[in-house]
Amino acid sequence: MDPDTGTEFSAYVVFNRDEWASLRNNTPLTLSQEQLTALQGVLEQVSLDDVAQIYLPLSRLLNLHFRSARTLSGVKDEFLSRPVGRRPYVIGIAGSVAVGKSTFARTLQALLARWPDHPSVALVTTDGFLYPNATLIERGLMKRKGFPESYDRRRMIEFLADIKAGKAQVSAPVYSHQGYDIMPGESVTITSPDILIFEGLNVLQTATLEAARPPSIIVSDFFDFSLYIDARESDIQEWYVTRFLKLQRTVFQNPSSYFHHYKDLDGDQTREVALSIWRDTNLANLRENIAPSRERANVVLRKRHDHLIGEVWLRQI
Repeated sequence: MDPDTGTEFSAYVVFNRDEWASLRNNTPLTLSQEQLTALQGVLEQVSLDDVAQIYLPLSRLLNLHFRSARTLSGVKDEFLSRPVGRRPYVIGIAGSVAVGKSTFARTLQALLARWPDHPSVALVTTDGFLYPNATLIERGLMKRKGFPESYDRRRMIEFLADIKAGKAQVSAPVYSHQGYDIMPGESVTITSPDILIFEGLNVLQTATLEAARPPSIIVSDFFDFSLYIDARESDIQEWYVTRFLKLQRTVFQNPSSYFHHYKDLDGDQTREVALSIWRDTNLANLRENIAPSRERANVVLRKRHDHLIGEVWLRQI
């Protein structure tokens, strides 16, 4: 409700799959089924139809924004009488654990890299900016891993600031999902990308970690565009448990896996462990931090029970 006029309004225009697909406007499909299969996650299967109906219109929208942002950047450079720079366009992707952010981000990266305007598209996840397990244990935060306070926010801000400043090479720490920890001494170097996709649970979150005063700079200040992958809590819970069961039969069997101690549990026991972790950590984080940030996204992609995107919400204010 607008307090001045008394009229109701929505921040988003909502499109169903067919309506959104009509906005593709002949954007070519540049991925083969073989290439798409290589991008998929543990559970999520992305079809060429899904790419054509959802991803291609989105890539067209992002390309239009990218071109406009580059023009505006040139205007600023001209006004300041400085050489025209090529600062990366940064896209933030947020959403819950197990909602399919990683597969979505990889697929979007592949499509955007095939546009002639921006062949260099880098992808970085916030996992690398988690504090090492030793630090989390020391601070009593191990059970809140993935919550905002478990990240090295200063290092994350410095990384994004260097990216937006157009620094030629910027390094990001590396996280091992198998070891469930930061990999000491390892980093990935990002070299002058046209676009950077920055994916993580809490990238749209605004609250200060100290809760004493609002932070002067937040992660999303560096974003040119933001996306939120959404779904019903019950569906995300089912996807999380199903993924955990599959990992227990595969990855957890490896002695180097952090979760190796779950390798001999039967199906019912594994499900109970998964539900416990989901309720105590991931659902709590979703409700407290992740879901409240949804309304800050430029686009919300709402998934159905079958993991397909059923609605696209485009922010209009």
